[in-house]
Amino acid sequence: MLERYFAILEGIEKSKYLLNKDKLEKLSEKAEEIYTNCHFCEHRCGVDRREKLGRCKARLGSIASHFFHYGEEEMLVPSYTIFFSGCTFGCVYCQNYDISQYQAGIYIEPERMAWIIDGIFGRARNVNWVGGDPTPHLLYILKVLEKCSANLPQIWNSNMYCSVETMDILKYVIDVYLTDFKYGNDGCAEKLSKVKNYWDIITRNHEIAYKQGEMIIRHLVLPNHVECCSLPVLEWIAENTPDAVVNVMDQYYPTYRAFEYEEINRRISSEEYKKAYEYAKKLGLNVL
Repeated sequence: MLERYFAILEGIEKSKYLLNKDKLEKLSEKAEEIYTNCHFCEHRCGVDRREKLGRCKARLGSIASHFFHYGEEEMLVPSYTIFFSGCTFGCVYCQNYDISQYQAGIYIEPERMAWIIDGIFGRARNVNWVGGDPTPHLLYILKVLEKCSANLPQIWNSNMYCSVETMDILKYVIDVYLTDFKYGNDGCAEKLSKVKNYWDIITRNHEIAYKQGEMIIRHLVLPNHVECCSLPVLEWIAENTPDAVVNVMDQYYPTYRAFEYEEINRRISSEEYKKAYEYAKKLGLNVL
C-alpha cells in the first residue's frame, strides 16, 4: 500500500482546479460571502474581514515566504511552498510563531502569484499552501487559481480546523491533504492550541478530506502526551482513514511559550517516540 504513495503526485493526471476551471469564479463568489462574515474556520468569528482582522489575525493573502521546499515528505519534494501569515490556532509551542502569531509578509497580486506558479511548472512537483494556516486565505488562493494554468497538484497543508463550508470548496481544488492531527482530546487542544471542540471538528474534517483526495497525516509527538494524544490519534486513523500515509514526527522542541508549560518544556524522549511509532506500526498504518 505504501508504495503507491511514492507515486502519489504522478498518479494525479490533472489537478482538480484545472478540471473545475468553470467553477472557480462561482467558488470565489462563495468564498467572498464567507469572507465578509468570516467562517472559513470553526472559530466562526463572523468578522467582516474587509474592515478588520478576525481571530486568526490574517490579512488576506499576506505571504511570509514562498520557495522550493526540500524538507517535506519524500514523495512531495521539491514542493513549492507558499507560507501565509496568521493562523486559526494559538499553539504555545509553534515553531513558526513569527509568522503565525504576528503580522508578517506582503501581499502579492493574484495575477503575479499565478505567473510565479506557472513559471515553476516542471521544477516543482506541487504547490503547497501552508502557513500559519492557509484556511483564512482561501479566497486569495481561489483568485490565484483562477489565473493559473500549470498542471500542478495542489496541497492543503493545514491544521484542519476548517468549517464545513470551506471543506465544500476545497473538494473542487485540492488534490492532496497534508494534515496536522495534533491531539487526542479537547482538553489538550484547548490548553496548548487555544481551540475548542477540537476532536469533533478535526475528525469530521479528516473523514471528509479522506473522501475528497489523497491524504498524508502528520502527527507530532509531544512530551508527556503519548497516552492522551498520540495513541488515540493513531487508533482513530487506523479505524477511519486506514489508507492514509502517516508521518509520526519526532522533531518537537520547546520554543515560543512552551517553557511556560512544564509538561512540554523539553524534547521528547526516545522511549516516547518509539512507543508512538511502534504503536502505529502495530495498528497496520502506512507509516513513513
